[in-house]
Amino acid sequence: MCLPGRIMFQPTYLILSLIILLTAGLNAQAGDPIRVWPGEAPDEPAGIEAKKAKAVTGSDGVIRIPYVDTPELFHFPAQPDKATGTCIIVCPGGGYGKLAWNKEGTEVAAWLNTLGVEVVVLKYRVPRRDREKPHSWPLQDLQRSIRIVRSKASQWKIDVDRVGVMGFSAGGHLCAMASSYYGEQSYKPVDVIDKLDARPSFVSLVYPAYLGNVRQDSSKLDSLVKIDAKTPPTFIAITHDDGDRGIFAALYYAELKRHGVPAELHIYSKGGHGYGLRPSPHPVSTWPARMEDWLRVCGWLK
Repeated sequence: MCLPGRIMFQPTYLILSLIILLTAGLNAQAGDPIRVWPGEAPDEPAGIEAKKAKAVTGSDGVIRIPYVDTPELFHFPAQPDKATGTCIIVCPGGGYGKLAWNKEGTEVAAWLNTLGVEVVVLKYRVPRRDREKPHSWPLQDLQRSIRIVRSKASQWKIDVDRVGVMGFSAGGHLCAMASSYYGEQSYKPVDVIDKLDARPSFVSLVYPAYLGNVRQDSSKLDSLVKIDAKTPPTFIAITHDDGDRGIFAALYYAELKRHGVPAELHIYSKGGHGYGLRPSPHPVSTWPARMEDWLRVCGWLK
């Protein structure tokens, strides 16, 4: 039950989210980008070059990247005295049409670094190559990225069994697809890296999109979403007022529970969509603290 008196505590949430955001802005530096593919990205359709456009920074301070044909990984190493051996690949959202690069990418990497987590932010291919199945090309990029990270385990001092993925909005859907199809090859192998496992060790979905279509059936997940007993442990954060996305986040959690997959779901009453780590007057701004709790409980921060 939502009590009217709850609003009196909103400044606490605002202060906490400000502290998280300000702390995340300290010390994080990415090295040179790592190309996901040694040559051209696979299966590029003809004519995509016509959609080429430069990144822009909006009045809201969000850097939006509207075109990527050369996927890259940006590595944010954890400080050695805090390093946990865990690495998370962060996938920004943007409806598969663009990438909210700082708000759902680099800012998140900086925050995760404060927890001792090694981070790479994935600049996957946008805009959509296929309107109906826009995830197919980005999934190739993410599967390859998971393998690249594991190939660097010794160099980066991370554990191959502690490589998670985290996505926002469309990036959340992309991570759900990585959880669904890790056993299937989405591209032809190009080198020895592609012999490595593409299954994420764990998954974090923050306001995930496209998990279902309320116009078709609000009681079922999209047929592309696959969940079984081997689906990685999953954290989910969403709001009740985020369109129909809360319905499908709840159904996703229910399927995880039904198959015995360790999971945690937080549905906040208000907050809408696309807030990232940025402060708001709503309790949803505490989702990073809840994710940190979950990472600790699951042992990923040990």
